[in-house]
Amino acid sequence: MQRKRFRYREDKATQAAARLLKLRGGRMSHLKLIKLLYLVEREALTRLGLPLTYDAYASLPHGPVLNATLDRINSSEFYQQGYWDRHISPKTNHTVALRDPVNVPNDQLSPAEEALIDEVFARYGHLPRWKVVDATHELPEWTDPQGSSLPIDPADILRSEGYSEEEIAELQAQWDEVAHAQALFA
Repeated sequence: MQRKRFRYREDKATQAAARLLKLRGGRMSHLKLIKLLYLVEREALTRLGLPLTYDAYASLPHGPVLNATLDRINSSEFYQQGYWDRHISPKTNHTVALRDPVNVPNDQLSPAEEALIDEVFARYGHLPRWKVVDATHELPEWTDPQGSSLPIDPADILRSEGYSEEEIAELQAQWDEVAHAQALFA
């Protein structure tokens, strides 16, 4: 059976990124930000049973990433009028920053999601960007793509965290219901 495709939640990806940026003082290396966002997404998936951003995951040479979110960071001129661009500045000298460090949006994040973001930042936010990259290289779902890109199946992340095939099937059925509802109300 073919999996239904989730609708990417640019609003939640933006708000998660904005929260991480605020915790870091308003600006951060784009590489460190995309790694922290992946770690947040992974925690949401394994602990809450649902992705935070509904982004697609991929192994890149510098570790796993959220595909659409990385596109937002790297191609902000293409998405100029998007939600991301209203809150986060375009990448300059490998750095992104909050446009307004005081008014950081969070209305789409649950308290549990905010707590996960804060926890990931507390664990990895103090590390230099290349140490965060090294940490993501240790994740069992990451495979060196030899200069290319390889998709990461969310089920592989769950398996690596001890989920049974039955539990994974139940979660995937729930995700299909969410994707169906998203399609109906899009």
